[in-house]
Amino acid sequence: MNFKSSIIYGSLALLGFTTFTSCEKDLKPDVYDQFTPSTFFKDGNDVKAALTSVYNGLMTGGYAGWGSGNGSWHVQNSMTTDELVCSWGWDGWKKMNDLNFAENFGEITGHYTTLIRKVSECTIFMDKANSVTMDATLKARYIAEAKALRAHFSAILYSYYGPVPIVVDPKVAQDPLAPSVARPTDDWMTSQIEKDYKDAAAALPTAYSSSDYGRFTQGAALTGLMKLYMQKKRWSDAVTIGQQLLTLGDGQHVYELQANYADIFKITNKTCKEIIFAISCRNDADQTNMWLAHVLQGDYYDPAGQALTAWGGYKMPWKTYDKFDPTDNRLTVLLRNYPVGRDASGALKYKDAKAAGLPGALPVKYGPDPAASGESQGVDMVVWRYADVLLLLAEALNEQGGPSNQAIDLVNRVRVRAGLTGYAYGSLSQSQLRSKIQDERLFELWTEGSRRDDLIRWGLFVERARESGSPFADTNKIFYPIPRQAIDESGGLIKQNQGY
Repeated sequence: MNFKSSIIYGSLALLGFTTFTSCEKDLKPDVYDQFTPSTFFKDGNDVKAALTSVYNGLMTGGYAGWGSGNGSWHVQNSMTTDELVCSWGWDGWKKMNDLNFAENFGEITGHYTTLIRKVSECTIFMDKANSVTMDATLKARYIAEAKALRAHFSAILYSYYGPVPIVVDPKVAQDPLAPSVARPTDDWMTSQIEKDYKDAAAALPTAYSSSDYGRFTQGAALTGLMKLYMQKKRWSDAVTIGQQLLTLGDGQHVYELQANYADIFKITNKTCKEIIFAISCRNDADQTNMWLAHVLQGDYYDPAGQALTAWGGYKMPWKTYDKFDPTDNRLTVLLRNYPVGRDASGALKYKDAKAAGLPGALPVKYGPDPAASGESQGVDMVVWRYADVLLLLAEALNEQGGPSNQAIDLVNRVRVRAGLTGYAYGSLSQSQLRSKIQDERLFELWTEGSRRDDLIRWGLFVERARESGSPFADTNKIFYPIPRQAIDESGGLIKQNQGY
């Protein structure tokens, strides 16, 4: 089966349709389950089940998507920056940190195939759901969620590879013989992402009941849109959306900062009003949080006495860690000194990771799930939260008109929560506030998936790798390479990114 057909059929199979085993010249379907186009999408339950399948693309087995493994967006957005290094021997970690990318580096090229498929799956879902007789309000909401998901998957593709030929026409998405097309213009793809986010935000509710927690809301769609505007440096548009998020819900302030930073990342975070979008996790299912297993050292001792899986992998380099103010309370979950046991009196004993020769601090961040017995934890993975929006709005305001009092206030809200002193009005120039915001985004959002896009927006992504001694870092490495198979299957219509 060729590359293009596998994407289309993969999308259909995930929606409970048919799959094919033949080559494109002899297309005959083999039905592997009871679902076919004539038996599925008959009622609202089918539509909800299909949408759940689309959502499952946000995390795979705890490792990919917003998961914790080497093939996840979450980890790569840190591992290609100054936020993370890894103690394990696989050479791919060093390649990520050095921006040493190539067409045969499957961990970075694989996102292309996966995300193109998910975009097509969203397109097919919207078409099929639209024809189902069901509650009209619920149908409109489900279609809006799919639009938000399509925008989200497309935005990740765009960030990694630049403009690529996503399929938004349902007839094309379902036609395995549809001809290949060239890569679209940058304007076309960003406009498509913008349209999907806007359409979704207009139709989505501001909040859900607990049974629907983890789905796209109006606020999540607006946050994705704001991030797109920031990426394109459309400061005025970003300000408009940021201001809207401040008072979302008829001025009822849907979102607010959690009083204690560490509580955002605990098992109780389903009730946290700071979280805008999260991946709902379980300790007994495929969609699970495996962060602690990746970051804890083997001799780590949980103060509550819980047995935790510890693989001793990810670390924040000391050069980055040392930028933090020692009094910053965000360091309570970013550990230079970590517990290794108790002494005879019952007091905790600590190991100094730096003195012990480890390459960096332990980026613990997520608290343990008391009900977990292994590496799989049920603490929800945070995708976007309110502090991120506050700092983005401060940045956009500063870029648009300089260091206004509101921009200073927004930064100070985050700093004061961290136990630090705020900045005085009029004390910073535009360039000085820009630098302070850049630092604050590191201190606040480390290992949450923002760092790569931040450094690219600031023109510091390649510079960081060069300063770290990489001989591979050049401006071409802002984008990953397109998989060679996709280029070959298109007959050369799809052009490789420059430098590969």
